[in-house]
This record gives sequence, C-alpha cells and structure tokens, in this order.
Amino acid sequence: MTKTIFAPAISAEDATSALSRRGLLKGGGAMVIGFALSPVVPAVAQVARGLKAGPPDYYAVDTWIAIHADNTATIYTGKCELGQGNQTGLLQVAAEELDMGMHQVSTVRLDTNLTPDQQATSSSSSIHRGAPALRAAAAQARMALLARAAVRLGVPPGSLEVRDGIVSVRGENGFRKVAYGDLLGEKPFNLKYDGTAPVKTPGQYRLVGQRPARVDLPEKAAAKYVHMHHNRVPGMLHGRVVLPHGQRGFGIGAKPLVVDEASIAHIKGAKVIRRGDFVGVVAEREWDAVKAARDLKVTWQAGSPLGTHETVHERMRKDKTVDTLIAKRGDAAAMLQKAAFVRGASYYCPYQSHAPFAPNCALADPTGEQLVIRSSTQDVYSSRRQVADILGMPVEKIRLMYFEGSGTFGRSCYEDATQASAIMATATGKPVRVQYMRWDEHGWDNYGPAHLAEVRAGVDAEGNIVAYEYDGWQHGWTMTSTVSDSARTKAGVERAEGSGSITVNPISTGSMYKIGHRRVTSHAVPMVNYLRGAALRSPLDLSFAFASEQTIDELAVAVKMDPLDFRRRNIGDERWLGVLEAAAKAAGWKPKVMGSQIGSGDVVRGIGIALGTHHVSYGAAVAEIEVNTKTGVIVAKHLFGAMDCGLAVNPALVENQMVGQMIQSVGRVLKEEVTFDDHGVTSLDWNGYQVLRFAEHPEVTPVVVQRLDEPSTGAGEEVMGATAAAIANAFFDATGVRMRQFPMTPARVLASLARHRA
Repeated sequence: MTKTIFAPAISAEDATSALSRRGLLKGGGAMVIGFALSPVVPAVAQVARGLKAGPPDYYAVDTWIAIHADNTATIYTGKCELGQGNQTGLLQVAAEELDMGMHQVSTVRLDTNLTPDQQATSSSSSIHRGAPALRAAAAQARMALLARAAVRLGVPPGSLEVRDGIVSVRGENGFRKVAYGDLLGEKPFNLKYDGTAPVKTPGQYRLVGQRPARVDLPEKAAAKYVHMHHNRVPGMLHGRVVLPHGQRGFGIGAKPLVVDEASIAHIKGAKVIRRGDFVGVVAEREWDAVKAARDLKVTWQAGSPLGTHETVHERMRKDKTVDTLIAKRGDAAAMLQKAAFVRGASYYCPYQSHAPFAPNCALADPTGEQLVIRSSTQDVYSSRRQVADILGMPVEKIRLMYFEGSGTFGRSCYEDATQASAIMATATGKPVRVQYMRWDEHGWDNYGPAHLAEVRAGVDAEGNIVAYEYDGWQHGWTMTSTVSDSARTKAGVERAEGSGSITVNPISTGSMYKIGHRRVTSHAVPMVNYLRGAALRSPLDLSFAFASEQTIDELAVAVKMDPLDFRRRNIGDERWLGVLEAAAKAAGWKPKVMGSQIGSGDVVRGIGIALGTHHVSYGAAVAEIEVNTKTGVIVAKHLFGAMDCGLAVNPALVENQMVGQMIQSVGRVLKEEVTFDDHGVTSLDWNGYQVLRFAEHPEVTPVVVQRLDEPSTGAGEEVMGATAAAIANAFFDATGVRMRQFPMTPARVLASLARHRA
C-alpha cells in the first residue's frame, strides 16, 4: 500500500511509458556505452568524447545532452544507478526542460571518458545535488533549439510551442513544425549554460511529479542487465586478495611478516602478487585463485588487544576525546533543575556492516592505451584518482567505468576491489577480475561506527519540553581503503587517520521541537585500535533517533500524554508536523498513553511513533510490532512512513526508497551487529552477521508529502532513524520496558524483561 499526499494527477501515458534502449549506442559527437563489455565508438563519434579522458567541461551543454537525428536525446549525468532509480528521475528532469517524452531520452553508464564529474553518488544527493546542473543545461539547450526553430520557421521564439521534441507554430494553413533532430541532430550545441535560461515552474510540469516506470527494471526483470559481477573479457585472470580473517584494530593494518610462495606451488599457474604490504594471488581459473588465497601461508604481524563488541562503549567513555559543542541554546543544565519531570538514560549502539549480498568485484584491463577498470565505485573520478596515486600513473591513462553491483549504500569494499584489480593487472600485464570472498567483505568492511549516547530532557507540568541535553561518543571514518594503505607502505601501519569524528547530527537530536534550552555535544574518539569506520546508509542517525526519540516518548509518559499529541504540542516546524500527521493518519493512530494497555499472554503487541532524518528532509514513522515474551523474538508487523523531501520528481521512486529504508531499519535495529574479540572481527558470514530474511519483512506503507514549490532534498536515507525509534517505542508500549541497546536481539529482550520483573 502506497500513498502520495498532494501529488499531481497521473496520466495513463506517463504511468505506462518506459525508456527505450535503442539510444544506447547513439552519441552524436559522443561515444555511448550501453551494456557492451568493450568500448565501441560509433562512426559519428570520431571526435573528442569517449576517445580521451574526462571530465568534460562542466558548463558545456554538450557535456550533458546530445540530440540525435531521429529526434531522441542521450542524457549524460554524473550520478550512478545503485538500484534507487535515480537515472529515471534525472531523465524526467532533463526531458521536462527539453519538452521531450520519456520514450525519447536515454542515458549511459558513468565513465570517466564520457560523463561529467558530479562527485559521489551519496548523501541522498542524486536529485538534490545532481539535478540542478542538468536542469540548467537542458533549459539552455531548449532555448537554443527554439532560437534555431524560430529562424527556420521565420517567427519569433515566443510564438513557438514544443511537445515531444517537435517545435510548432500555428499559421494560416495550420501548424508548421520542425523536430529537434532536424535542427541539430548529431551536431554539438557548442555553447555554455550560465543560468540565464528560464527553467519551468511547477505549474508547467508535465513529467516532473509524475510516475513513469523505472528505466532499468525491464532488463533486470529479463535477466539481461549487466551487473559488475557479470563482466568477463578474453584472456582474463582471476584474482583474490589475501588478508587475515577479520580485521584487527585500526592502525595495525595487515602486515605480512612472512609470505611462503612455495605453499601454493601445487596449484597450477597460481602466482603471488606483492606491492608493499599488499598480498594477492592470480590464476587462470577462478577456483584456483580461491584455493591459492586459502592455501597461501602468511605470517601476519600481531595486533594489540582490541577488546570486544560488548565492551566497546565502556572504552569510548574512558578514552580521551576531543569535544565539540554542536548546538547550544539557553542553559539546559539549569532548566533541567526546574523541570517538573526529567528523563534520561545511556544508549548503546553497535558497529554495523554494509554486507552487500555479493562481495565486491572489479575488473582491470591494461591491454589498451588506457588502463580500463570496471567497478562498482560510487565516485568514478575519485576512484580513478586513487588508483592513479597507488600506481603512480597519470589519471589520463586510466579509464574507470561504473557497473552496478549487488547493493550497497555507503562505503563498502568497492574501492578495495577496484584497487586490487588495478595492482594485479598492471603486475601481470593481463586483465584481472578480482572478487572478494565473503569473509573478506564481512571481515574487512568499513563499518558504520558504534555510538554511545547519553540523553536527558525535561518537561513542565503542561507537557512543554523545557530542556534537552545530548552527549554522543563515536569515532570517525577513513576514506582510504585497506588495499591503498597496504600497497603504499611496508611499515605495517594504516596511514589514513580518518576524520577526528563523525559529529553528532544536530538535526536528529531534538531540533524538530520547540526547546528553549538545548545543548548537543559530540565527543570525538580517536579511531586507532577501534574498527575501520566509514559511511553507512544514514550514518549514525539510527543511533541518534533511537536514543533521542525514546527520551521524547518517556517525557510524554511522564505527563500522561499520548505521544502523538505530545509531539504536536512541541513541534516547531510545520513540515515536521506534516510528516508526523501523515504517518499517524496512514496508521489510523488511536490516542493513548504508551505502555498503559499491556496485553496478557506470551505474545504482546505494541505501537510506536517517532521522527527522524539524515540531512535536510523530514521523516516520521509508526511501527506495529509483536513481542514473544517467552522467546524474546520481536516481529515488525506493519510500518507506516512519511517523508517530505521537497519536490519529489518521481513519487514512486521515493516510495520505493522508503520501503527499502524501513525494511533495512528493521534488520539493523533487531538483528545486525558486528562482533569481535581481542584478536579481530568474528562475524565473517551470514550466520555471524544476521540480517533480516525475506520471510521476516513487515508490510510497509510509504507516504510521500509532496511539496512542488520546495527544492528537492534527499530521499534515500531520511526515514531510517524514525523507523528504528518507532520500533523501540513500540516495544515499550507492548511490554512497559525500555530497550537501551540495539540490536534488540532475543537474548537482550529476555534479559531486559527479566530485570524489569526483578
């Protein structure tokens, strides 16, 4: 069940139209790569694009758009398709400004010889940050095409109309028409966009705000879509990295003290590849590469004691930190002394893994004029620079092409695989395909960092929040891969120190409420001898909301108010109120004091509500759950989410993203946790690192609060924190017990219930 509030009407044509793939090899002065495994240059593209390293001129219209003689267009973007549907949304933006139909536009994969540099596809930025330049370039292109049409038709530009790339003017003898393809087909625009071309207003939209079908799904459904793991080239070797099973504390790295190359002499054709402290193996057959990585005898430098996942928060609290005041208004400490009720506690949140369904993969081919790398990186230009730095090559000698992998949001081991393939390919002079093993992906991931929170808040007798304090401990992350660190050193030390800390997000920690006295403090823990940290979908916002929104619920219970009414009373922004009301309405919320109607029997039911976000969008969630008090198993039955991301270019894409976010949040708050002991990470497979199974998925109802007049903001992460907190609040409603730690595993549930009974 899905719903969009305030969405425009949907035409039958838009609802059923899908992107044709016929434009995949049409470049109009550009090489276009569809899903061929080798670069192919059309006859019309013997100039510039595709034949030399990019990035192309960011402000040139030709960087973004090519018009073809058959009245179609190729749209070039710098944001890659990760499965979130952004290519469909960006095509809508371009087609809207060009006055073309979705059936007339197509796009290409990201490629450092072809596509613009729009930096990483991350931070929910595809539409938010990726669309403005494309929109401006398309508007400039349309204005130039209309100027040409006006000359061709002998009329003022203002008298022209455009639909589906056909420019027309009404005359005495009916309409006279000319197509974009006849005006420009296969020729460049040769002009810059400067922001002077007017873009459409919401009242003029035909495509934006509608729901055309995703352009990538037909080939995926037909099993014709070429994912990264499908790539093969003639003469290719298979490679594997060699690492200890499970990383140790950051700063130790993976230093090989002794590598016994004779230990794989029994595997025909297998070879060891060394660069600095990097160790890998190659072989003609993939199974031989797997066996060689398994059998190669390596003595690794030992690390210092790491502690365990159960004691990591205690370590954080004791470590010397660098403290930053993130938000301050009034005197929270003084007001807490005057509050009618004060509630607060410590909350413990784990390391969590990206855990893509298939371990990361990359393929590097050194046999042409450029080293051509196929990779699932989320930033082709940054990845190219990193490879160039490791190999000591000019970036122009490297071409990096994006292929969608098996699913990851954040920074999994895709750069490791990319760099390993480049090292092995240049060492052997042959194409090398590298795929990580499961224990490498799980054991050497760049984990979402653990978090410790202490929250205190106070309320007056009328139910007004008067004071709020949030203290958060966490370490930072590194943008340098394990492969990069090891390949460039023989000192056995990870050179990348990472940022001092991922700071506590001030938006997710009470900013949505009218609080006169508020203090938020971030305590930066040095990353040395913790686990490697990096961006994970909605970085730490699950942790922030889990702690903050449970505290808000506790205040509502203290004054015996329904949590929805309590939030209504204290919210200070109509857009936060909008998503709160939308989620509650979808769930059919019935007012009550949380925990006041605990059921009898082994299985008890509860409902919870919460707010949360990641960047600047607005998210709310309601969770209906069941708790088996005998087994400790929590089942999320139905989730209701609402998101306000400004202008939703394609509400269906936002709904899909919300469903994925909320289901992932269930797994992360109930199951997912990286485990480790003194010697390193121990959760090296799907048994050790539990994720939500398909049979455990809840029903999800997403609601998009459409704001046509607002700028588009992020939609890929912004309801996850609210979902995690709503589940935690629902647990209290079902049991009368607060869970201060996630994942809320059966063992922790039973322990909490036992403490409560005692």
